[in-house]
Amino acid sequence: MDIRRTTIAAALVLMAGCSPSKTVKMQQALSVDKTERVKSDYTGPKRRIGVTEFANKSAYGQNRLGGAATDILVTELTKSGKFIVVERDRMEKIMQEQKLQSQGMTDPQTVAEVGRLLGLEAVVIGAVSQFGVKTEGSDYLISQTKKQVADVTVDIRLVDVQSGQILMADSGKGQAKSKKGSFLGMGTKGGYDETIEGEALRAAIVQFVTNIDSQMNRKPWSCMIADASGEEIYLNAGQDSGVNPGLKLNCFSQGAAIRDPRSNLVIGHREEPLGSAEVLRYCGDSGDCAVARMTKSAGGSPRARDICRLAK
Repeated sequence: MDIRRTTIAAALVLMAGCSPSKTVKMQQALSVDKTERVKSDYTGPKRRIGVTEFANKSAYGQNRLGGAATDILVTELTKSGKFIVVERDRMEKIMQEQKLQSQGMTDPQTVAEVGRLLGLEAVVIGAVSQFGVKTEGSDYLISQTKKQVADVTVDIRLVDVQSGQILMADSGKGQAKSKKGSFLGMGTKGGYDETIEGEALRAAIVQFVTNIDSQMNRKPWSCMIADASGEEIYLNAGQDSGVNPGLKLNCFSQGAAIRDPRSNLVIGHREEPLGSAEVLRYCGDSGDCAVARMTKSAGGSPRARDICRLAK
């Protein structure tokens, strides 16, 4: 009887070991150097940021990996509570209206142009540069196990909309494992576990959010003037962005582009002070509109597409 109980107990232990299990790891991808993690204690209005459709440069999952990576980053940026995120659909619509080629969404200057039209501060360009899945397993007399391992590397660039310059380049690596097994023909069996694709992608991408936030905090928060009437100006940032009545701003007119004489790339725009403003109230139904009053004029008249920044 004792031998029988011992055998049953051993079998139960083996079967427990054959139950499905998953592990997910975040790893730093191989690179020249790790992107500096900039520490920032800044708290203020949310940043307006866009995310383009990620390219898939791997030989795997051509129809789904790029879109899945984009969706994951949009979700994680939104969940952080620090960003107003404009998705690729709106960016693609602007490109169609401006008759820009979709391939241009990998070019920082074209991305910056689209970002300015949408009133963004920065745009993320990304690519799934590597993706691979391997299957490992063992087959013994009374038990079988199968382990699937997915490894992914994702690269991103954060483009400043005003200058078209790359604020940050980062690379993240994620790994997900799925283990299945059976004992004496009992237990979990099955084919390829597609969920490990998303889990590996999320492990690679979630690392980016903190560094995107910190890198953007190196620049003053800004919003755009959407309209102006007398002393009142209408901003493209409101309650959803964390812009509250009483917030003090400095506003500037946006003039001609300033170009690097060597590369001819836009590195900024001419600016003339318009004066100081204070947020009075919210407007519209979008949740991202506020009315401010000019409290001190520097001589110019505010117009649509001018810039306001937090007063120091």
